[in-house]
Order: sequence, then structure tokens, then C-alpha cells
Amino acid sequence: MLLNYVNWNVDPVMFHLGNFGLRYYSMGFLLAFLFGYFILSWMFKREKVEMKYLDSLVVWMFIAVLVGARLGHCLFYEPDYFCTSEHWLEIFLPFNMKTGQFTGYQGLASHGAAIAVIVMIWLFCRKYKLNAWWLFDRLVIVVALGGAFIRLGNLFNSEIYGVQTSLPWGFIFERNGETVPKHPTQLYEALAYFLIFAACMAAYILKKGKLHNGRLFGCWLIALFGVRILIEFIKEEQVDFEKGMALDMGQWLSIPLVFMGVVLVVLSCQGALKEGIYTEKKVTDNNKNTK
Repeated sequence: MLLNYVNWNVDPVMFHLGNFGLRYYSMGFLLAFLFGYFILSWMFKREKVEMKYLDSLVVWMFIAVLVGARLGHCLFYEPDYFCTSEHWLEIFLPFNMKTGQFTGYQGLASHGAAIAVIVMIWLFCRKYKLNAWWLFDRLVIVVALGGAFIRLGNLFNSEIYGVQTSLPWGFIFERNGETVPKHPTQLYEALAYFLIFAACMAAYILKKGKLHNGRLFGCWLIALFGVRILIEFIKEEQVDFEKGMALDMGQWLSIPLVFMGVVLVVLSCQGALKEGIYTEKKVTDNNKNTK
């Protein structure tokens, strides 16, 4: 029997405990960091990298993702609202400054998170003398998986979906008052990110972790943000100023990241990116005690 559209009216909250409710979206964030930690832990042990680096990395990543995603939304999508003397504190505070009404942190942008993570990794590697290209190649594998969980969270929130479609798997997002089927672009992106995760993970395993630094990162940028550019063509506008634009904000922000990926692949193939795990030769305790 063929599908005749999907009537989507799922409560975005998994369960309630008094006034507290755990949302599927929040669970997606938690799963992203949980699975990411276990996968990176396996990689670090396999390549004999000290676990102390990973423990610090998780904290840095958590801060970068939340701060970057929030700033990305406020500055890229709603600057007219947040960049004012009345509302700028709402970037950081979860309530309306004028009315005092609780709003939560409504609005997170993946491009902001991506930029913040890139900056964070450079600072992290500078501090701990790690090769940033080596770390990027491993980190993006789990980021793709995390992105898939986040997009599934968007589906449960009934947000960031596509334009009207006649395809049988279209979703009617009833919680938003929709009466016609729309493209479930959250599912399209989630599936694409799962496939990118699987492909990157397969490359890592087949190469036994011996990758040319920067190459996997470059391919990941091309694939993930290339997919993002394509899917944006069938998404509804997220903000009013996107109406009438040939490309929306998500596409404009994705283009330089795809270009960056192409440059990295070329540089990696030319051997222009530093190989190895560390930027400086690792000194063991035995060597320290040798005179």
C-alpha cells in the first residue's frame, strides 16, 4: 500500500516531570555528544593519543556548539531584532527583555556552530600542540552523526521543513496549522548526514586511521554543505528577508565552506598540509629523564 501523506502531530516533548519536559531536540543534542565521545574515545585509544585531550575537547566543543549556533542564528538570520539596545541581551538570556516572558533559546544555526567549532579547534590545538588537520579529520565524522540527530529533533519540533509537495511521503505538519503536505527536509538532511557519517567512518576503518591530514575534512565539507545547498532549494524561507532571494542565507553560508573543502582536498593531495598527530615531537617521560 502506497503512502498517502503523513499527518504529523507529534508532541515535541518526550515526557514531562512536573514543570520540566525533555524535548526530542534536546535528546538529539545529548545523543550527539554521547555517541561522539565514545567514537572519538575509540579513535584516540586506537591511535595511542592521551585521553586527557579528549576530556578537554568535549568541554570546548560543547561551549563552541551552543555559543556558535546561538550567535549564528541571531547575527545571520535576525540581526534587526537582536542587534538592538532593547533586545541584544536576549542573545544570551532566555526571556524577552521588554515583557519578561520566558522564550527559551529559540533559534540555533548550524553554520554558526560550524564556524565556532573551526575557531575552537584551532585554539585548542594551539594550546595542546596537536595537529589541527589530524583532529578535524576525526571530529567531522562524529559531527555528521550529531547533525543527523539534530535534524531528527527538528522533525519532532515540526520546524525547518520544505515547500508543498505531491510526493506520497510528504508531511502535513498539523501542529503548525498546515493542511497540505510539505517536503520533510529534516528527514532528507538526517539521511544525508547519516550516509556521510557512514562513508567517513568506513574510510577511517579501511585506512586503519592512516589518513592524509585534511583530506577527509575537505571531502566532508564538500559533501555536507553541498547537500545543504541542494536541499535548501525545496525549503521554506526561514526569515522574511529571504523572500525573493535567488539563494537563501543557508546557501550563501554554505558556498564558502564547500570552496574551503575543495581547497583542502587539493592541498592535501599536493602534500601541503602537515602530517602527524602533534605539531611538535612528543617527548616521553623516559626521554625527559635522559641526560
